Amino acid sequence: MGFLRCFNLPIRRPQMAAWLWISLLLLQGSMGVRSDSNYLIGLGSYDITGPAADVNMMGYANTEQVAAGVHFRLRARTFIVAEPKGKRVAFVNLDACMASQLVTIKVLERLKARYGDLYTESNVAISGIHTHAGPGGFLQYVVYIVTSLGFVRQSFDVIVDGIEKSIIDAHENLRPGSVFVNKGELLDAGVNRSPSGYLNNPAAERSKYKYDVDKEMTLLKFVDSEWGPVGSFNWFATHGTSMSRTNSLISGDNKGAAARFMEDWFNKNGVKMSYSDDFEDGGNPLRVSNIVPEVHNNHHELLELAASFQSPPGKPATKTLSVARRVRSALRQTEKPGFVAAFCQTNCGDVSPNVLGAFCIDTGLPCDFNHSTCGGKNELCYGRGPGYPDEFESTRIIGERQFEKALDLFNKASEQLRGKVDSRHVYLDFSNLEVTIPKQGGGSEVVKTCPASMGFAFAAGTTDGPGAFDFKQGDDQGNPFWKLVRNLLKTPNQTQVDCQYPKPILLDTGEMKQPYDWAPSILPIQMFRIGQLVILSVPGEFTTMAGRRLREAVRTVLTSGGEGHFKGDVHVVIAGLTNTYSQYVTTFDEYQVQRYEGASTLYGPHTLSAYIQEFKKLASAMLSGQPVQPGPQPPDLLAKQISLLTPVVMDATPAGANFGDVKTDVPTNSTFKRGDMVSVVFWSACPRNDLMTEGTFALVEALQGKDTWVPAYDDDDFCLRFIWSRPSKLSTRSMAAIEWRIPESATPGVYRIRHFGASKGLIGSIRHFAGSSSAFVVS
Repeated sequence: MGFLRCFNLPIRRPQMAAWLWISLLLLQGSMGVRSDSNYLIGLGSYDITGPAADVNMMGYANTEQVAAGVHFRLRARTFIVAEPKGKRVAFVNLDACMASQLVTIKVLERLKARYGDLYTESNVAISGIHTHAGPGGFLQYVVYIVTSLGFVRQSFDVIVDGIEKSIIDAHENLRPGSVFVNKGELLDAGVNRSPSGYLNNPAAERSKYKYDVDKEMTLLKFVDSEWGPVGSFNWFATHGTSMSRTNSLISGDNKGAAARFMEDWFNKNGVKMSYSDDFEDGGNPLRVSNIVPEVHNNHHELLELAASFQSPPGKPATKTLSVARRVRSALRQTEKPGFVAAFCQTNCGDVSPNVLGAFCIDTGLPCDFNHSTCGGKNELCYGRGPGYPDEFESTRIIGERQFEKALDLFNKASEQLRGKVDSRHVYLDFSNLEVTIPKQGGGSEVVKTCPASMGFAFAAGTTDGPGAFDFKQGDDQGNPFWKLVRNLLKTPNQTQVDCQYPKPILLDTGEMKQPYDWAPSILPIQMFRIGQLVILSVPGEFTTMAGRRLREAVRTVLTSGGEGHFKGDVHVVIAGLTNTYSQYVTTFDEYQVQRYEGASTLYGPHTLSAYIQEFKKLASAMLSGQPVQPGPQPPDLLAKQISLLTPVVMDATPAGANFGDVKTDVPTNSTFKRGDMVSVVFWSACPRNDLMTEGTFALVEALQGKDTWVPAYDDDDFCLRFIWSRPSKLSTRSMAAIEWRIPESATPGVYRIRHFGASKGLIGSIRHFAGSSSAFVVS
């Protein structure tokens, strides 16, 4: 099957095969269904893969986790839904750790220049999937760019460019169509990583729910009136931490993998495609198993054929060559829009994809329940994914589980969204927001949020990525040594200490302003309506119970009667890590325990109550058709950014070698079987010289006939890894190892591996190159 092209089928192969055939029949049936078109819909997608060398990964805050290659590429995926003569909303799902206020500001500036007031801060949402395997340096506040050595312009630019282009793509694809919604449970893709925090919520509240994490996936199916299904977006809560804190390959983690699997599956099974020249009729590429017929029965002839293609010297290439040879090249798209599948993030704050649980790496025993420590040390406690100890396998499995559920919901989606398209947006100063909350014994009282700060347990990390030193989760006291270290940066005043209680303050980030703001104070909240679906865009990571409380509060307002209220069912989803980033949001009860999530709830114990209060105001305004005041504008700190990342000075190869030459080739007269790993090493150059946007650093080609090489797999495929390295940190020489795990779906035949790159000369000129391995046989 299409989505299995880059990895082996799991043990349950017969059941999976049967399930997929049933799904295919359902999908074919659904493609014949045409509903009345009540909206204009458009979907778009664009490459946002950042620098694959030298840049610290965003997420784990591990200074040693520096990008050095590509697992698979990152993308921005957009949907736009508009009333034919009315309002519209644009939602962007970003294969990045989170949204960035600065990115949002600059994207909106570009959209205003291009479209006027058609797309604004009110109706554009930019949401991150929370992969911890993307390059950092694209946020504007100090605390989020310390480990990336400050601002990384290349990371920032590729994301802004990609978001803009994905929105342009969706805008230009706007056509009459319909949107369907479906929901269902996915039980085995997330567990609570802070269960002791969850258990501090009231028992009566917990008794309303079957699980201690949300298991529900909500999916939108987009159907073009002429072309049929053109995409799907879904929201499901699980962290992007299947890839570990030591991984150095750029990866969309489990959600990015799920998106790739679903898009490939649809392009394989959902539409009819053909091939000729490079691709017949300009159609999308088929899998190589459909391109190369299985007629090679003579193994000796194959070996002779492969032997005639020895690795040539590396040679200069045009910049567009890697784009043109890319398997999913936009140069070969038909008039029909490409299928776009996005796996979005929601209230994932305490949800881990490491579903086997957390264990001590020294003893193999479960970690301490309350503190996630082993013998008092957090560094030894790690969560285990379903493919343990292989993080790539864990990523595949969690991605596959989300894909399978999404495909099932997609095929069965029958509830059509009908009604208004609308949006509301407001900026709020969370450093000093008055919140009215119920008072014990009756009545109410007014409390306040606080300037941002991070607690001691923040430094302990989580079971997905433990911290260091002697920090631990659940610390509500702190210790004298680290308080002394803290005070060298900023000593919190008593008002701040009292406001944040019982959090012991490790970093008083909201009151640290040198060289510029360390943390945000002004945050956006946003609400979309598409018929009976409501999307709540939040700039952080809500825990399971925090998300439940917010959804229920908004649902109550929307269905409580009065002008404009929802008469039927309303689907409320939270879009996490959207428009900017401000870390975590726990319930008041979870905050008291001071697990990692509570220590990372920046604005004090009443943060969630503030969100609920303000979202209820947005919901009321939307129901009554009233506008809301925009609120105080967040700062644009681009001009103040500092970057300490050393630029690429120059690239070099050994005497007598060219860029793109093979350093370590496949063995002569090689034959490999499916499941084998093929590895070739090329003399390369720093990937920061050219990101190969919408192109590829790595390519597997299959021989068609006697002399035609066909693109088969590239660096957007799960089975192909581009691994870059230098012999030493200051060396001008570098190598690219390209590893291909031959999938079970690969057709027997002759193959070769290629590498594309760009080198920088001493005078600063960039020159592109390409290299090829010797050919080999897959039997």
